[in-house]
Order: sequence, then C-alpha cells, then structure tokens
Amino acid sequence: MGTQENEQTGVTGRRMLLGAAVLGAGGAVLGLSGTARAAETRHGGGGGGVKSLPKPTIIGHRGASGYRPEHTLGSYQLALDLGADIVEAGDLVPTKDGHLVCRHEPEIGGTTDVADHPEFADRKKTKSLDGVSTTGWFTEDFTLAELKTLRATERIPANRPHNTLYDGRWEIPTFEEVLRWQDEQTRGRGKQVWIYPELKHPTYFRKQGLALEERVAKVLHKHGKDRRNSPVILQSFEPTSVQRLNKLVDNPLVVLLSGATSRPWDFVETGDPRTVADLIKPAGLREIASYAQGIGPTLDLVIPKDANGNLTTPTTLVSDAHKVGLILHPYTMRNENPFLPTNFRKGTDADAYGDVFGAYRTYFATGIDGVFTDNPDTGLLAREDFVNG
Repeated sequence: MGTQENEQTGVTGRRMLLGAAVLGAGGAVLGLSGTARAAETRHGGGGGGVKSLPKPTIIGHRGASGYRPEHTLGSYQLALDLGADIVEAGDLVPTKDGHLVCRHEPEIGGTTDVADHPEFADRKKTKSLDGVSTTGWFTEDFTLAELKTLRATERIPANRPHNTLYDGRWEIPTFEEVLRWQDEQTRGRGKQVWIYPELKHPTYFRKQGLALEERVAKVLHKHGKDRRNSPVILQSFEPTSVQRLNKLVDNPLVVLLSGATSRPWDFVETGDPRTVADLIKPAGLREIASYAQGIGPTLDLVIPKDANGNLTTPTTLVSDAHKVGLILHPYTMRNENPFLPTNFRKGTDADAYGDVFGAYRTYFATGIDGVFTDNPDTGLLAREDFVNG
C-alpha cells in the first residue's frame, strides 16, 4: 500500500456515486447519509446495479466451495448453477510475471498439488505474511505458465472429504479468464452474472513491486468493467487499498472487517492505531462511506458469541451502517457443524450439517443485506423461508 496517510481523508466524490445504488433489503436503508443523498442526486440514482439484486443477496463464497475445491471454474460454475446471486470469483494474487490469479492466499501449498511437483521443491520458502511466519509455496515466485501446470485441491479435507473427489480436476484460473467466463455465462444464461473479487494482502504485494490495485484497474478497464454499474464488486481487508481503488475505478467497493480487536495490516504498516472496533463506530462508518459503498464484517460483528460459542444479542452495526448508506455483506455461512454457532450444531461430526437454516434465520433477522456462503443452495432456501416467513 505504500504511504497512505493522505488517502485517509479528503477522498473526492468520484466514487461516491454508488452510495444510493447499493442499498439494503428491498432498497430501503434507514436514512441515507448526506454523502449518499448528494451522490444520488448528482448521478440520478443507481439505475439498477447492485440495488437490483435480490435481498438478502446470496454470495457464493469462492464459488460453491462447500462442494468443490475453492476458486476453480468448477466451483464458480456450480455456484451459478445452484442459483447464487453473485459469485466471489477471485481472491486476487499476482504471479512473478505480473498476472492476476485466483487463490485464497498467495501460499498455495494448501490449495494445489504443488508439493507433488519435484521441479518446484526449491521454491518452498518461509515468509512473513502480514506479520505471520508462513511456510510454503507463494504465487509471486512462479510465472503464470508454471502455475498453470498445477491443479487445485480441497483446502479443508477434514471437513469436506467428499470434495477431495475433485482434487486435480481444475487448474488455477486467471482474473482475465474469470472475466471471460463471466461474459460467456451472462450470454448463455440470458441474465447478468455478477462477481465479487477480493484483493489479497495489498500492502504485502505493493512492497514487492506487485501492486494489486493498478493491475486490477487495468484489467477491468480492458474489459470495460470499471464503471459504476459494472457487475463487478471489489473488496479488500485493507481500507487504504479500497481508497486506492476509489481513485482508479468506479465499481462498487466494500471494506472487509475482521475481528473487533484486530487491526487492518495497512494500519499496522502505517502506524494507524485504530482497530476494527474503531472502524465500526459511527465515525468510522461515516469515513468508510466517503469512499466505499459497503462493508463485509465477520458475522461475529453482527451477532457476537458468548464464551461457549452461542449467539448473544445483535449489535447496532446493521442500523449504524445503514444510517450512513452502507450495505452489509457479512461472512461466512457454512453448513458444517464446526463453522456454526454452538447452539445451532447437531452432534460433533466435523463433516455433518447442523441447523443451518435456524442460523440463517437469526442472521437475516438483523437486517443484513446479504451473506457470503459456501453453500449457495442452502442460502437460497433459507432466504425463501425468511422472505415468505
């Protein structure tokens, strides 16, 4: 991310234009902020875009990763086939030669068969990834041609042993391949397909001379998908990365938020003392609304858990965010017991499903505008139950 102090304030109105286009359930937000109202007046409203998507929006997390190895064209395709409103097609990381590829992390030992390739044994390294010592193989040490010799594998086989059936079937997709796939699917299905890429570890890569924001903007511009109503929502855990995007593209932008006590890594690097808890206060949300249209908080920021892992009382985050014109797309709903709140689990089998419909119903009742899910079909059924109540 480099030096970003000057990007913390004074962001111009170029990216405010979607403040009214990305509203909450049914398009009704509890009081648009002055910024959002001004943007709506200046640009004539959203004209469709994100606002036209069903609510709560069901977002296929890394595709349909509950059923296929994540971030593969197979996972993305299945998410659409199951009915996802948006596909999170792309956690974007760069290759050594500057291409953008789709992997959950730059370390690919856990999501590919790279360990089975003796020709790449000497690429295994230990690096500091956002302050965490990480050992494995990293995309930035491979050319695109080399990465294309690898095949994707299931990341959490202990929870999803059935997904290992598909290990080795798909290669690592590039961002350009995803954009072409999006166009093909849009034509074939007769309706617009939406994607939701994430920029991974922007500060880490900028320090290596592999800045993500400019690369993403260049690819989107090449494909004519860098506009306010383009069917591409961009997200990052680093607020200053979203601010950079704000100056480069007109796409809807979302700031991802981890645990309340955590600090975005760009804040750590620049000495900004604020935590996520500060960002979700009214003042922090107002600042985010000046350059982004939404937030992607952990579900725990919406409804905290007690010491036993049971859901407690919802926070005011949903209403606070809506008051400044921000949508909320929290993450991540998964069907398996270990990923559910304790009071929605059934038994102790790590691969067994719990009362996921009950969990969805509880989260939807808070007024969230959508949710990331590894199981889009379950999310759609839960939405149908909730809407038809």
